[in-house]
Amino acid sequence: MILEPVPPFRPSHFRVKFATSAWEQRACAALRRQVFCTEQGIFAEDDRDAIDAHAIPICALSTLGADADAVVGTVRIHEVAERPGEWWGSRLAVASAFRGTAALGAGLIQVAVSSAHARGCTRFLAHVQERNVPLFQALHWASLDAVDLHGRPHHLMQADLSAYPPMHDPEHGLVTVRRAA
Repeated sequence: MILEPVPPFRPSHFRVKFATSAWEQRACAALRRQVFCTEQGIFAEDDRDAIDAHAIPICALSTLGADADAVVGTVRIHEVAERPGEWWGSRLAVASAFRGTAALGAGLIQVAVSSAHARGCTRFLAHVQERNVPLFQALHWASLDAVDLHGRPHHLMQADLSAYPPMHDPEHGLVTVRRAA
């Protein structure tokens, strides 16, 4: 009898929501370090900055059964204190094993913009790495300018808020489903 290797378990559902528990927030920070420090080398040791003191972290959770199992995506949002109504998203990251499998980036963007919209957002902006611009354009974002940040090409982009109805319960968020292989 020949035994075939068992493929790794891949969750079929993911919940995208505000990171409300301490373990979710720690895992979001760890994923950001993995993506922006280790993989991309944009920051030396840590990507945390002053914005983290008042930003709202959002997580994409893989699920095992009905229970959250791990943070596999994250983004943070914040309102600019000096310009009420202007919100920014930043530090969007998806774990390498989950990129392109469950629309996690799109789900994180949806919760980010829609939850800010529910909180009075009149303008939502982000600096987007150039390679991710097509995804954002497909999700109703417009490029306002090309800029260089951290030695990498980015675009200053703005979301079309009419494509993002207000989400009044981001603590529960939304569910995305893994695409079939």
